[in-house]
Amino acid sequence: MSKLYEISVKDRQGNDVLLEQYKGKVLLIVNTATGCGFTPQYEALEKMYEKYRDQGFEILDFPCNQFFGQAPGSDEEIHSFCTLKYNTQFPRFHKIDVNGKNEDPLYTFLKSQIKGRIKWNFTKFLVNRDGEVVDRFGPADKPEKFENKIAALLK
Repeated sequence: MSKLYEISVKDRQGNDVLLEQYKGKVLLIVNTATGCGFTPQYEALEKMYEKYRDQGFEILDFPCNQFFGQAPGSDEEIHSFCTLKYNTQFPRFHKIDVNGKNEDPLYTFLKSQIKGRIKWNFTKFLVNRDGEVVDRFGPADKPEKFENKIAALLK
């Protein structure tokens, strides 16, 4: 079993969520921010989610306020913004740190699989159905650029 599935994260209400519940799904794990120049990517992410979710695709959204405070507000305020402005339906979790001493264990794991510090919001990790991190995309990489990789993993 992948170590990814042993990791527990917090949902936006503060409840523990074991990532094992996503076993067998293709995942795109993204650190996001509501006040970032890349925030409009929510629109493309939602379109991709709607297109592939019935085939076993999930986007896991982790708001992060580490980069110039671009994710201000509470978890509920962030959720409201994303659902009202971009109609997002994919799971959104508790705000986390992706670097440094308070780094979430999920991001410690992700970065151990594909090396490198998270440099900005909207860094995306692609995980196959076996829980293996197979690719990493930078903040400027638009979802349309790597949609074919997601489609291939879903086949």
